[in-house]
Amino acid sequence: MKLKATAGCRKKKEKAKKKPPKSGGFKFNALQHCLVEEKMESGESNSSSNQMCGVLKDSSWYSQFKNVSNPWMARYVYGLIFLFANLLAWAARDELSSLSALTQLKGLKGCKVGKNCLGADGVLRVSMGCFLFYMIMFWSTAGTSKLNEGRDSWHSGWWFVKIVVWVAVTIFPFFLPSELIELYGEIAHFGAGVFLLIQLISIISFITWLNDCFGSEKCAERCQIQVMLFATMSYFICLVGIILMYIWYAPQPSCLLNIFFITWTLVLLQLMTSVSLHPKVNAGILSPGLMGLYVVFLCWCAIRSEPAGADCIRKSDSATKTDWQSIISFVVAILAIVVATFSTGIDSKCFQFRKSDPPAEDDVPYGYGFFHFVFATGAMYFAMLLIGWNSHHSMRKWTIDVGWTSAWVRIVNEWLAVCVYLWMLVAPIIWKSRHGDST
Repeated sequence: MKLKATAGCRKKKEKAKKKPPKSGGFKFNALQHCLVEEKMESGESNSSSNQMCGVLKDSSWYSQFKNVSNPWMARYVYGLIFLFANLLAWAARDELSSLSALTQLKGLKGCKVGKNCLGADGVLRVSMGCFLFYMIMFWSTAGTSKLNEGRDSWHSGWWFVKIVVWVAVTIFPFFLPSELIELYGEIAHFGAGVFLLIQLISIISFITWLNDCFGSEKCAERCQIQVMLFATMSYFICLVGIILMYIWYAPQPSCLLNIFFITWTLVLLQLMTSVSLHPKVNAGILSPGLMGLYVVFLCWCAIRSEPAGADCIRKSDSATKTDWQSIISFVVAILAIVVATFSTGIDSKCFQFRKSDPPAEDDVPYGYGFFHFVFATGAMYFAMLLIGWNSHHSMRKWTIDVGWTSAWVRIVNEWLAVCVYLWMLVAPIIWKSRHGDST
């Protein structure tokens, strides 16, 4: 039995030498396992066996989670840092404006307590610190392709140093003059738009991928009923949403703007379905149904962003008092920002326009540079939501993304989403026709 075990371990050793171990993996190394077997069979002391068990424990999933030593765990830590930055920005806007000590800072001198001095200005300063941190990470990790590179260990480790850097760059903007913060606020409009565009392309890519997956030869016959069910439910929810928006936000003929927004959304839904079902396109009914859900959701968000006081807004939406519904809506909105940024950041493949080779075992699991760039633009995006896309606009407590600028940003985002989706459907046909004419 000992000879068989030893022979088996020799084979495992040879395989382990040929194949380099995966960095950040969760399985025990076969070579370490065989070493433990040999130690036990040769009758060595219990102390040496305990040492080897310690080696195995250090390689375990628990140890990797504890040390955050692999990129899959690291992304959650970056997400928590981003969430904490969101909460700091909210606190700077709603809770810290009454602290007189903060007005003694160099960048905030001249502010008087009670005038919401830290409102939009405080949000932009926290956002700037978050932006600087993720841009530092972007420039230091962009182009990382292999797990054994030094930049990979920097992305997945060195947490004490990075926490110190994050705290430093978060405090630093509070010592800058207001003129620089106003300039950053103007730049943040562009950065937030870039984030929305990246998020838009990511969502559309996911929808088209899901449609292609269900339409493949393997799933075409098997998933036909499921596709019909999902598509029918999507269209049903879209129609119910449009009807409810007419009832809630266009109760009077004088609500012309809301009527236009809702009606145009219905027209766009019909347009996407017609183009998708065209014989030359033949994209099916699932993808336009899912896109319809996204478009209707954007229209609803746009109308809800209209400021309070308008006659065409529901009383529950325009209530001036803070209640538990407002608090829950605010918390959900903050979490939605973090989740949207997180999910978009790990989806770098949607921007690979050329087919790449199959990934190797030592390739990084996602683009580190793209991941941090999305979080950097996301820092600008949450600042715009908290100040209503207007640095001179005062926001009520427990509100987010409210104002006419916010409403129009959502509407333009909706229209742009439809244009990008239609272009993704039509572009291959145009490309084929031009290529055929040239040949």
